[in-house]
Amino acid sequence: MKIVQTTALMASIATCQGFVVPQHLTSAQTALEMTSRRDVLAASFALAISVPSSAIAIDACPKGSKNCLRQTWTPSDGTSAADAASQLRDVLNAYPQEGQEDGKVDGGGYTIVSDSDGAFNVEYRSSGKGFFAKSFNGGKPFIDDLVIEPNGSSFEFRSSSRLGDSDFGVNGKRLIYIGAQLKENGWTGVGL
Repeated sequence: MKIVQTTALMASIATCQGFVVPQHLTSAQTALEMTSRRDVLAASFALAISVPSSAIAIDACPKGSKNCLRQTWTPSDGTSAADAASQLRDVLNAYPQEGQEDGKVDGGGYTIVSDSDGAFNVEYRSSGKGFFAKSFNGGKPFIDDLVIEPNGSSFEFRSSSRLGDSDFGVNGKRLIYIGAQLKENGWTGVGL
């Protein structure tokens, strides 16, 4: 009985949020009227596959992380979503392919992996020539990820290293560089 009650509550919440109860149930049937296991399972399955992810799809940085940073950037008032995405794209493309500080930061370049509706995924690579890359990563470059997602009129940024416990400030230097370019375009940032 508890499963039926719990599932009925879940189905009620789902229908209140605009999700559809399985088609074989009539509109006259409420979640509490679902008595067969098939109805309960169908409603549970419909809810499980239809619950939207949170508005901010970017994961939080792990507590105490030394290789992950999050920021929120907002374009100037009156900037359309398309113009904001275009400005963001221009700033990302303007990042030096040879990296910063004579290649000490992102010396292996970067690749924009995805660019869709103001959401971006960018991979930055170290040169692979440093002591840690040679000693601990087989001479291969370390890869960091920058994820940018629109969130209302703002954009959420998360820059993080894939490996290790520390990034020696690389993610911070990257976001400072990108942030300076955004500020020149009238953007404001939080979490800097």
